[in-house]
Amino acid sequence: MTTIKQQFGLAAGVLLGTTTLAESINILVEGGGLQLQKSVAEQFTAETGIEVNFTEVPYAGVFERLTAEIASGRSTYDIATIDVVWNAQFAPYAESLNELFTNEVIADFPQALLDDAKVDGDYIAMPAWANAEVLFYRKDLFNDPQEQDAFKAEYGYDLVPPTNWQEFNDVARFFTRDTDGDGQIDFYGTDVKGAFAEEWMAHVLQAGSPGIVLDSNNRVIIDNDAHVEALEFYTDLYCNDRAAPSGAVGIGWAEAQNLFYQGKTAMMRFWAHAYRLTPEDSLVEGKVGVAPMIAGSAGIAGVPGPWYNIIPQTAQNKDLAKQFIAYAVEYNYMGIEAPLGLAATNSAYARYADQEGYEHFEPLLTTLSADATQGRPLHRDYQEIVDEAVLPALQEALACERSPRDILTDARDVVEDIL
Repeated sequence: MTTIKQQFGLAAGVLLGTTTLAESINILVEGGGLQLQKSVAEQFTAETGIEVNFTEVPYAGVFERLTAEIASGRSTYDIATIDVVWNAQFAPYAESLNELFTNEVIADFPQALLDDAKVDGDYIAMPAWANAEVLFYRKDLFNDPQEQDAFKAEYGYDLVPPTNWQEFNDVARFFTRDTDGDGQIDFYGTDVKGAFAEEWMAHVLQAGSPGIVLDSNNRVIIDNDAHVEALEFYTDLYCNDRAAPSGAVGIGWAEAQNLFYQGKTAMMRFWAHAYRLTPEDSLVEGKVGVAPMIAGSAGIAGVPGPWYNIIPQTAQNKDLAKQFIAYAVEYNYMGIEAPLGLAATNSAYARYADQEGYEHFEPLLTTLSADATQGRPLHRDYQEIVDEAVLPALQEALACERSPRDILTDARDVVEDIL
């Protein structure tokens, strides 16, 4: 895989930016980043007189545009809002933000977001907003007295939103049924996503793995007991319990949402922001409950989906950029009023957690702040590892033919070849 350094043809040490007096700053963003930061930018301008100009590009365009800008040695952008998966790759070309991480700021972020903001001992990125998968469930089903009685008679305990793997399995099996009486299963306890690997990775952390695929020293651990246990748990729901719809390899985020909204599943593990986006014409409108992500032997864990603000070393207005980033942290809660409704600080989420319509914030904070929650490896080759080893392993396991342990043993060889 071509690294950013190879693409740039430059060493990090020779990327020189100059700070100039200016009355404006330019921010490179994708659509979500514009929505979530627009209000705070407008307030910042009103208070400081410093104009904030956004350049909105598609998701992949952020990486491509920033790469080209840095390669030129002089950037149009003073700030770039980037996906966490790019932090390691852009770190050598990003300005240190250590001075912005005061004790007060550090105390206001979940530890997992702080860990992903630091590369090689320096904070190079400031969390702008964060997300994590939590548990969505059908309140109408869980609160139905007949369902409650039937579940307790079969499993010996009360029907409540599951908190751990065993409860999740029990509830998923219980709700999987033929509702039309034609002998065909048409309603499932949950879904299993085979188009993306993040959900399996969350279960890996719940099983107690010290990391995802790689440990903190970049040693390959994709075949450790926790990865195997998590893959067995995840695929058993599909292969053995038949508690998830067929065609799992083709089910991703959008497909899982459609199944849930169409009333085809009782539970869905999904990104928390979706709680406020349930379509009004869906069969589950007004019936959706939300709880923290389920726990394994290591407790609750999720894989955060944060975005960060970085300042390229080639930026022209670094001081103003730092001023805006500090301001955006202080008023981080303003992003919650945007359509995606996300923030990054604990205080921002706490500000809304008790308000009607934001019932998902407490489960989100619980998941983000859980001891076992951590981000994906900050390694420049991680996306290639996912594409060539992690996702193929998951999809092979969902073929239900080979054991997860054997599959992950082979995946280890692929990862080692990449590294």
